[in-house]
Amino acid sequence: MSSIQKILIANRGEIAVRIMQTCRRLNIATVAVYSEADRHSKHVATADEAVCLGSVVLADSYLNIEKIIQAAKDTGADAIHPGYGFLSERATFAKAVADAGLTFIGAPASAMELMGSKSAAKLSMIAANVPCVPGYQEADQDEQVLFSAAKDIGFPVLIKATAGGGGKGMKIVETEADFLDQLASAKREAKNAFGDDEVILEKYITAPKHIEVQVFADSHGNVVHLFERDCSTQRRYQKIIEEAPAAGLNDATRTDLLNAAVKATQAIDYLGAGTIEFIMDDEDNFYFMEMNTRLQVEHRVTEMITGQDLVEWQIKVAQGEPLPLNQMQIRPKGHAIQVRVYAEDADNDYLPSTGLLEQVNLAASSNTLVDSGVRSGDTVSIHYDPMIAKLVVWADDRAECIDKTLDVISQSSIFGVQNNLGFLAKILANKDFKRNEICTNTLDNEALDLSLPLKDEVVAVYAHQLFHSDSNKAWDVKDGWRPTGEEPVRLSLNYLGEDHQFTVREEAGQMVVNECSYYSPDVTDICHIHRNLAHVIHDNQRYVLTLPDHEAQASASNSNEIVSPMPGKIIEVSVNVGDKVSVDDTLLVMEAMKMELKLNAEKEAVIAAVNCQAGDQVLADVALIEFEAGE
Repeated sequence: MSSIQKILIANRGEIAVRIMQTCRRLNIATVAVYSEADRHSKHVATADEAVCLGSVVLADSYLNIEKIIQAAKDTGADAIHPGYGFLSERATFAKAVADAGLTFIGAPASAMELMGSKSAAKLSMIAANVPCVPGYQEADQDEQVLFSAAKDIGFPVLIKATAGGGGKGMKIVETEADFLDQLASAKREAKNAFGDDEVILEKYITAPKHIEVQVFADSHGNVVHLFERDCSTQRRYQKIIEEAPAAGLNDATRTDLLNAAVKATQAIDYLGAGTIEFIMDDEDNFYFMEMNTRLQVEHRVTEMITGQDLVEWQIKVAQGEPLPLNQMQIRPKGHAIQVRVYAEDADNDYLPSTGLLEQVNLAASSNTLVDSGVRSGDTVSIHYDPMIAKLVVWADDRAECIDKTLDVISQSSIFGVQNNLGFLAKILANKDFKRNEICTNTLDNEALDLSLPLKDEVVAVYAHQLFHSDSNKAWDVKDGWRPTGEEPVRLSLNYLGEDHQFTVREEAGQMVVNECSYYSPDVTDICHIHRNLAHVIHDNQRYVLTLPDHEAQASASNSNEIVSPMPGKIIEVSVNVGDKVSVDDTLLVMEAMKMELKLNAEKEAVIAAVNCQAGDQVLADVALIEFEAGE
């Protein structure tokens, strides 16, 4: 049994930084690898040493096995930690690391191969008597065979890429008429994301909960669970809020669930950290979905309720040590919630946002973790996942944890890119979330009322900040006025794309809005101001206010063309010059920031020009389709 002295982290961003934190505590040296785009990134600055792998192309950097192993040898690293994503579940990588005489801090290649195929994984779980969702997981991928199987299962049916994850290559099909189109789309997504278009089919559970169990195994035959997590708050199969333990589980169901996870892990001769994911219906029946053979993004909530460092556990197991604790010694305490902070516009179909992070202020307090791979001044690029940070909060119970998480979000601010802090707050404050009634499809079904009308009180908080702040003059320069206190002044604001006009003044410590609303901002009201933007937090909700740039709005108002919303790759063009299109017709499909985006017609028109073709890489704001003038 040899002690690991130096670890190369074959990853980037927040997970690389998080692994380095544990290594530093254990006095283990770290090596970062990076692409040219990440030369000045946080994970590079955090490591003891760093190696440039190559260009931003993944095959030249984070997916280049030969370069990563050579970097480990050149720096004297004796182990490689893959993090999550990229090569973390590639059996070929695990084998190559072992063949190079290095320690792989991850699952065995055999388990990756088995669990990496959703069809093979499901068959192995059926053999181990672990409950599985009815479906089709055979090798024959003929579309008519799949269509027939779908009809036998009964609609709605879920199509899932066998090599997939993160919602890529996954489609819900409601009717027979939609199946073949959705199958083609799922296979195309899977091929682009994973290089493999094989799919399985499953009966779609209409009100599903996503409950997963953290498991750990060592080389001495020990297998334990570290309890469960609820990851049901998702959009487009991407988790955005996770919590532990799962609320609402009765003792009998929890015991059965945890035992099933341990049984599933034992059935595949596992080693290291893993997660058994289950789907649960509204009658508490649970079914195996998949096993993730790696550390997960949401592992932090498990750490918070158990008091354990799972990266340290991974290192110990990789060194050949037994698990630090047996099952009886692992005891959960309290409740933990993690929110994923993304650079995206939740009010614009979750469109990823790119650009300079002008200001990043992520609040931390007692029993709070902030995992982030970026800092103020960094750039969110088109090349990688748009996650900015994970905020993780612990409290004695779920209700207190929700309130504390809302407070952490309120105290945080990000300027320079669109982000989902306000969206996260709306979900956490929603009564359905508080009652634990969120299912994996709730957000996609628009079943929550997340509307947030602009209130006079919000304007009062903003105006109060302007009246009493000497640090920000964007409003003064923009509208040419300076508040004098008692005299009413005109305030022009843009909220959710609409302009609003207000008169505001201050009277006896109260803000008077439109001469009819009197409000005194209190300690729970917060206003983050940067340039001509303000994030106002009132009643735990975030309102993003802008002093309008009318010139920019006018230049963007041309409706006779379809422009690319962001840089990306054209996947499919569905129209030709001269075609007549109707509202909501799909004109083309592009892929950007790991998402497949359909660009649809917003009116009836005739196509005048098609300026792209499948395979093209395009920049943001480029006219892709032009309509005939006057249409």
